[in-house]
Amino acid sequence: MEVAVLNKQGQATGRTVVLPAEIFGVESPNDHAIYLDIKQYLANQRQGTHKSKERAEIAGSTRKIKKQKGTGGARAGSIKSPTFVGGGRIFGPRPKDYRFKLNKKLKRVARKSALTYKATTNNIIVVEDFTMETPQTKGYLAFLKGLAVEGTKTLLVTADLNKNVYLSGRNLPKTAIVSSQSLNTYDILHTQKLILTEGSIAKIEEILK
Repeated sequence: MEVAVLNKQGQATGRTVVLPAEIFGVESPNDHAIYLDIKQYLANQRQGTHKSKERAEIAGSTRKIKKQKGTGGARAGSIKSPTFVGGGRIFGPRPKDYRFKLNKKLKRVARKSALTYKATTNNIIVVEDFTMETPQTKGYLAFLKGLAVEGTKTLLVTADLNKNVYLSGRNLPKTAIVSSQSLNTYDILHTQKLILTEGSIAKIEEILK
């Protein structure tokens, strides 16, 4: 697939770049691999620190609060019983690690499938490599305006971590910036326009080959 290369101002440079068919043109994208990869990504984001106190962890007296029989009501052991206000919770949440493992090969298939969907729907923009001397949100906003994607959910993929570019765009809504090494299936499909720098294409090809 051949895509025109734009400059930082959004103007055509007269050059084109070929997106590797084995990455951006997979014949049969694997939807199930995409599902598993995104499921793992979201699971890994969970802290799993949820916790509520159960009966044994509640501070309170264990004295029997009323006699066993003859009250006309249900028998009760202690004030820490889950049936009373302030008592322990029955089968409450406990800390849990939600992470699970996926094979690297499957994750590569998922990313290739996601990139193929972006390419076939013409939602990939290629720009020449650029940098910023200092972090400047106004400058990054002008960059998005030049590409006519202002207000659209975008993901910029750079060849390597570019600190000034990242700091320039991190505060803008609907905007994300990652390096080619950090690109994942969730980020690819969670954006409307995928913006690739020329240098990132070779890096992505090297990672996913």
